[in-house]
Amino acid sequence: MSDQPLLGVHNLSLRLRNTRAGGRIVDAVSFEMSRGEIVGIVGESGSGKTMLARSIIGLQPDAIVVDDGDITLKGRSVGAMNPRELRQIRGAEVSMVFQEPMTSLNPSMKIGRQLDEPLRVHTDLQPAERVQRCLEIMRQVGISDPETGLDAYPHQFSGGMRQRIMLASAMLLQPSLLIADEPTTALDAIIQRQVLELMIDLTQSQGTALLMISHDLPMVARYCQRILVMRQGQVVESGLTADILARPQHDYTRALLQSMPGRGPKREFSPEAEPLVTVKNLEVEYTSKSNPFRPRTTKKALKGVSVAIRPGEVLAVVGASGSGKTTLGRTIAGLTEKTAGEVLFRGKSIEKSQSTYADYRLNCQMVFQDPFGSLNPRMKVGQLVAEALRHDKSLSTKDRPARVVEILAEVGLDEKFLDRFPHELSGGQRQRIAIARAIVPRPEFVVADEAVSALDVTVRAQVLDLLADLQKRYNFSCLFISHDLAVVEKLADRVVVMKDGEIVEQGRRDDVFDNPKTDYTRALLSAIPMLERTETGVNMRWRFEQPATARPESQP
Repeated sequence: MSDQPLLGVHNLSLRLRNTRAGGRIVDAVSFEMSRGEIVGIVGESGSGKTMLARSIIGLQPDAIVVDDGDITLKGRSVGAMNPRELRQIRGAEVSMVFQEPMTSLNPSMKIGRQLDEPLRVHTDLQPAERVQRCLEIMRQVGISDPETGLDAYPHQFSGGMRQRIMLASAMLLQPSLLIADEPTTALDAIIQRQVLELMIDLTQSQGTALLMISHDLPMVARYCQRILVMRQGQVVESGLTADILARPQHDYTRALLQSMPGRGPKREFSPEAEPLVTVKNLEVEYTSKSNPFRPRTTKKALKGVSVAIRPGEVLAVVGASGSGKTTLGRTIAGLTEKTAGEVLFRGKSIEKSQSTYADYRLNCQMVFQDPFGSLNPRMKVGQLVAEALRHDKSLSTKDRPARVVEILAEVGLDEKFLDRFPHELSGGQRQRIAIARAIVPRPEFVVADEAVSALDVTVRAQVLDLLADLQKRYNFSCLFISHDLAVVEKLADRVVVMKDGEIVEQGRRDDVFDNPKTDYTRALLSAIPMLERTETGVNMRWRFEQPATARPESQP
């Protein structure tokens, strides 16, 4: 029995309960996992990755049923287990780390109570012994003050710390199999690498097998021994990681690898060119609301930030979450009030009380991170794009529809999209609409805040190429905000690195990426794998081959 696989997925097919066979979400998938093995499943949204993972422990929605095949865990059929038997294996034999820890952790329960629950259900430990076990696992995942952490609520932790707590909860009972479903999507590069390496260390020290699910092929490939590539519910390619990277066999796998951003061409700008937008000593403070139980506090989000953006230049702003990137972009765009400092447009100060402000707001447009949240769900696409032309006096009312159709064509959409609502579009199509709305008035300056972070790798590549093409065609300046350094390396001419509201380094892209001057910049760059394309596939390595330096995380 020692040769028996830990997990066996045999010709598994899943479909919606009320549809006939053929409309399958997962279609005839088969693979096995051994004890202690690390396997990755990659693919775009909608490929069936998450439903496959949830079905392993019977957590797929009620509307989705097993159409064919079976899943075995240590030789036992999961499909034949009753609800009581499934509850016994969840947490004890198989644990799962979900994509968004804030929705997985109960916001009304303290962390200690949430960690104690699986110990109370699955073990005979006494209360004092359970507390000690919780404290021990909290220390293992890097919570420096576990006693205080157990007495805190989820909202009192940062995103990285919440994901560490989810990992602690999943590994508390030393399961045989850990399923990690997009465990680092919402994290910045440094914390992403820290969490992944912590996950690997914990599973290896306990002999736990790890099934890692993601659309981020480089990160999965870096840690996994084997990879399964899924598309439209089917496994189109599987094998050893090194083999798939070096010699991908399927066109879809090759497309995934080719969609990884690489370094863009180097462009030179005259240092004597007059800046289009200048920021001088910008400061922004946030003051908490008054509370009878807690004193009012003030936090400086920006601390004397100064940058200059030249005509036609793409200036990227990078840094970890909470570094002040988005605050800088929103303040420059006039969406956040500054506390001190000055923003100049063509050398003139921009204030709401001045006549130059209206011209600046027309020439400064913004592309937000979440297109679904930034597009009015009650307005059709034609109305959404035309809305940006309301204050453009260079166009007559009758000329505006033609401009809207023209810009839609430029972002790769035709006239049939004019009468659609945002919810009828895919994520990539919504982001194309957001870009179209931003550039339809022909602005001189665009702020793009994490404009591609929510997109799949192939869609992201398409939108990046589109954004680069439009920027060259219309020669607008761009403040590109991102925590994805691979994307920055493709688009940026210059890079600004921010930490705790301050600029710690800035310079030409190639200088910053190849010869970082500060330890913080080096830590950011070393947190993402580098892809080097070959004739048949890619090589992958860590930049500088050094581990990412840990940075303090907010705790209660």
